[in-house]
Amino acid sequence: MKNFSVSIVIPNWNGVYLMEKHFKKTIEASNGAEVIVADDVSSDGSVEYLKKNFPDVIVVANKKRQGFAGNVNSGVSRATGDIVILLNTDVEPEKGYVDPLLEHFKDQSVFAVGCLEKSMEHGKTALRGRGVAHWKKGFYTHERGEVDKTDTAWVSGGSGAFRRSMWNELGGMDTLFNPFYWEDIDLSYRARKAGWKIVFEPKSVVGHYHESGVIKSKYTPRDVLRISYRNQFTFIWKNLSDPGIFLSHIIWTPIRLLQSLLRFDTIMISGYILAALRYPKIVMKRSKQSKLWKVSDRQL
Repeated sequence: MKNFSVSIVIPNWNGVYLMEKHFKKTIEASNGAEVIVADDVSSDGSVEYLKKNFPDVIVVANKKRQGFAGNVNSGVSRATGDIVILLNTDVEPEKGYVDPLLEHFKDQSVFAVGCLEKSMEHGKTALRGRGVAHWKKGFYTHERGEVDKTDTAWVSGGSGAFRRSMWNELGGMDTLFNPFYWEDIDLSYRARKAGWKIVFEPKSVVGHYHESGVIKSKYTPRDVLRISYRNQFTFIWKNLSDPGIFLSHIIWTPIRLLQSLLRFDTIMISGYILAALRYPKIVMKRSKQSKLWKVSDRQL
């Protein structure tokens, strides 16, 4: 078996309180791998905390806010490993989680492998990490999948391993999705559309403490939903090439917007408008990435 070198990249934004809880165990489970923290202009002393307590960790300190995708990209750009493992600051990996991930990369067509997340939610533990998705009425719908299978529709940007050479060929995460959400679904979809494989590995286990994450502490639920809708439309317009599914999207979009209006719910409408304002940028990204397309949307 090939000996893969590994880099662990952890994006951070004002997450020193999370690193105080979880970072030591992350280091202990790293098996001596290169560890990089990409800091997105934190104001809570994150960089100082790392330099004082973990001097061997490489800190990439952005001078300007990048958002999640841009911050991850800045960290990966400093990585030297064949395989890059992405972990959020609210994730705590269990010992031995690395080797099961690396086993899959013996297959040269594998781009990414996802971890099993023990997600702490409302005092209970939910098993996550595998996603299922399909095109329905012109929209790409996704949801949690049962963790008893190894196929997955995407690999989480908060707990997954990625082949760095393929990552670079894809151009990394798309910053159009900043500040958060849909960037890992988009990256996985682009990889699959290029003919590469992504896999879910239940033997690679991490704890994920969503409720204490930075997003929920810094953004209102309405803000999060608006950004999610904007990025959903961005994803569709950037990736969808099947004429039939696209026609369905054209038909169903005004219907869904009207339904939102009748419910006096303007969040989806504002998300659509925000995406439409960026349409020229979306088209440019679409033109660039379409050169890698080999698999149809219906096959995916």
